[in-house]
This record gives sequence, structure tokens and C-alpha cells, in this order.
Amino acid sequence: MQHDLTVFIVDDDPSVRDALSLLLGVRGYRTAMFASGEAFLQAWQASWSGCLLIDIRMSGMDGLSLQQELTARGCRIPVIIMSGHGDVSMARAAFKADAVDFLEKPFDDAKLIAAIDEALGRARADYSERQRRSRSRDLLGELTPREREVMQLVVLGRHNREIGPALGISVRTVEVHKARLMSKLGVDNVADLVRISMLDGEA
Repeated sequence: MQHDLTVFIVDDDPSVRDALSLLLGVRGYRTAMFASGEAFLQAWQASWSGCLLIDIRMSGMDGLSLQQELTARGCRIPVIIMSGHGDVSMARAAFKADAVDFLEKPFDDAKLIAAIDEALGRARADYSERQRRSRSRDLLGELTPREREVMQLVVLGRHNREIGPALGISVRTVEVHKARLMSKLGVDNVADLVRISMLDGEA
């Protein structure tokens, strides 16, 4: 099986990096290895997608600090924390920072693969959602000023008979604009229209 996303391995132990790379490579996962949190931060690009396997105890920046710094930088790559000396407080901190899982070394291969697949599933879902939101914003940009005015009143719960006088147009004209804007946005109900309208003005 070939995987389209990358598993980024951050661990200061070369034997762990090599073992993980071999284990995942033979299963079709694409991997990239880093010997420290600092090295990953220096190389990281916002366009990267996949999941992160981060060792919690490393020389220099530790795994939790790397996780927190990536969050601060807006990195959306799901994180799995690895530890050879796990404890409850560390696991709690990792999960509080939205880690997918907290795995203790030596790994149970099945648990590791399951955690990676869950993380990659999150990454794909996040990418799909961002693509959907981007398409919706593009569609909003195609509305005419009048259609945008009608939309804003519709999502406020105004009826056509209220929108017409408010905009100085007939109820029939309101109906035409409403039908056109909903067609452009690819929605057929007000609930979906409200959802898309909330993206208006977002970057």
C-alpha cells in the first residue's frame, strides 16, 4: 500500500529513527527523519502534510516544547508523542496539546500503525475541510453586491417580504437574487447558506 502523506520522525536516537523508517518503509509509508526538534523547525514548511512522531525526551528542545512551538506557528500536522520514560503528567500534557496518541517504547507495532493511520486520517480530513472552505470563499467572491446584500439578510432570518422593502426592490426580485446566489454557492437550504456565509471575509 502506498501512502500519499509523510510520517515525520523526530528523535535524537539514530537507532530509533532507522528502526521506524524501516518498519514504516516496508509498509509503504513515506518518511522523513530529523535528529532534533530544532532541525525540524528549521526545515518545516507550512505546505507539509502528514503526521509527526516526536520523542518526548531529546537533547535540546524536548518533544512537548516542539509540539507547543509548532502549534504556535500554526502547524496543523497531527502529532504522536513517543517516550521511553512515559509518565502520567507527560501524557496529560501531550493530550492537552491535542496529540493523537502517546506511545511508550518499545513500540507495539500494531498500536503504532493504528496511531499513524488515525493521525494521517485526521490530516486528510483537515486538508479536505480547508479545501472545501477555500472553494466556498472563492464562490462567495463571485456574488454580485446585490446578491451579497440579499444573502446577509437571509442569514439573519429575514423573509423575502421583509428583504424587498429593506433593499428597495420587489419581493419577486428578491426571489430571483436568492435563487441565483444559492445556485452560485451550490446550496439548496438556508442552513448551508448560513455555514458558507460565515466564511465571508475570512483569509
